[in-house]
Amino acid sequence: MGSSANNTYCAFTKAVEYLGDRWSLLIVRELTMFGPQGFNTLAQGLPGHISRSVLAEKLRKLEQLGIVERPPAGRGHAAHYGLTPAGEQLGPVMHGLWGWAEKWVPEDPSIAQRDPDIIRWWIAKRVDVEALPDREVVLALSMTGPRGASTAWLVLHRGAEPEVCLEDPLLAEERYVYVEATTDALHPIARGLRSWTDGIADASIQAFGDPVLVRAMSTWFLGTDRPMPARPSEATPPPASPRRLPAVAEA
Repeated sequence: MGSSANNTYCAFTKAVEYLGDRWSLLIVRELTMFGPQGFNTLAQGLPGHISRSVLAEKLRKLEQLGIVERPPAGRGHAAHYGLTPAGEQLGPVMHGLWGWAEKWVPEDPSIAQRDPDIIRWWIAKRVDVEALPDREVVLALSMTGPRGASTAWLVLHRGAEPEVCLEDPLLAEERYVYVEATTDALHPIARGLRSWTDGIADASIQAFGDPVLVRAMSTWFLGTDRPMPARPSEATPPPASPRRLPAVAEA
């Protein structure tokens, strides 16, 4: 007789009951990927349209479960939500869900319009770390789509995992490549279905900055015939810093 016939819950059933709603895992995913955030930033970053009352309710629930915490804010600073040690241990679970969805869930281009942040993550995952310049360079990625315009900065250098910044890392101007495109144009490139070279050639991708870096940019990424490699750091994502954020652990 299956365990469902019992009156007691198994650990798995409890986990599903606590985290199996539409928003809880997405909130954990957002904090795992981007680190501590304020309420408004969370509301803007979550895919779809979550009402402020629902977000507040879900955050309270996650705080009660010991997954999310909000340390007292300093003077002049808003309080930020972040993961507790228990919440950080969900990182491998989130990555496992991501891997399963990548393998078994059919491709859905509209997901990139609902959640543009996923494009940046896909692009970061396609970086060939051995093909990067020896010194740090920055790929400033500006995207426009149904949810408006947004910019993030990928910090890249040879042999190191790419880092996604939500603020300009303020390196020297000659070390930047600026990319402007719509989410529709970037989606096939981020998924490895189209090359940067083709996108720049037909002007669906606008790239400018230091000419040497602009010409070399397409070589920094895996080709369309090469799948994304499994990297050791994917198993246990490192803690995110508020300024530079590791491009791992996506759900």
